[in-house]
Amino acid sequence: MKSSLKYKRILLKLSGEALMGDKGFGIDSATVDSIAKEVKKVVGMGAEIAIVIGGGNIFRGASLKGMERASADYMGMLATVINALALQNSLEKNNVPTRVQSAIEMRELAESYIRRKAIRHLEKGRIVIFAAGTGNPYFTTDTAAALRAMEIGAEVILKATKVDGVYSSDPIKDPRAKKYDAISYIDVLKKGLGVMDSTSISLCRDNNLPIVVFNIKGKNNIKKVAQGKKIGTIVGGDDGQRTKKKSH
Repeated sequence: MKSSLKYKRILLKLSGEALMGDKGFGIDSATVDSIAKEVKKVVGMGAEIAIVIGGGNIFRGASLKGMERASADYMGMLATVINALALQNSLEKNNVPTRVQSAIEMRELAESYIRRKAIRHLEKGRIVIFAAGTGNPYFTTDTAAALRAMEIGAEVILKATKVDGVYSSDPIKDPRAKKYDAISYIDVLKKGLGVMDSTSISLCRDNNLPIVVFNIKGKNNIKKVAQGKKIGTIVGGDDGQRTKKKSH
């Protein structure tokens, strides 16, 4: 039912690592198919979904030593295109019409990014996958997610991760790490929590766009977040709003 959705137009941010499942590298087809099925459930409820995908499972530009940063970043952008095509294939195998739009022109593989065309696809019930980041070196796919979310008028960014929210420190390394149900943009920046990079957090703060950080592995989690259920951590608002949310 469309009425059960809290968010109608959603920007889903997927890391490249999310596509490799338990593998150490590359793309795990079963994992990609599982993500496609989860996305399909939300589309079936009437949501309009755009996806920004990273490339860290194939190549992480910023981590390559000895290579010029701009060249390495462009290689990373190409990795996101590979991931976008893999996810498009899985979505369409599940009968979800999907378009890939690339910030770097490659006409044989994907449409060039055009904001109005992307919005039109969403209005027609198609998934739009934004590949190649912003098309510029020195900008992460997190920043691309924030930028595209603003451009298409998304109501929320869903940041899919391997953990079930934002913690005070790495919960895998620190058993005393505290999970936040809600936290302000400012606190994320001040505490250096690494939810998304500072550029993307600042962009969301300036435009008052909420971010929900949740575990991609949980069954129906994308659907639950779209319905406004308390899954993961919501980033948004000032300290007063955050306190109010926590008191409920």
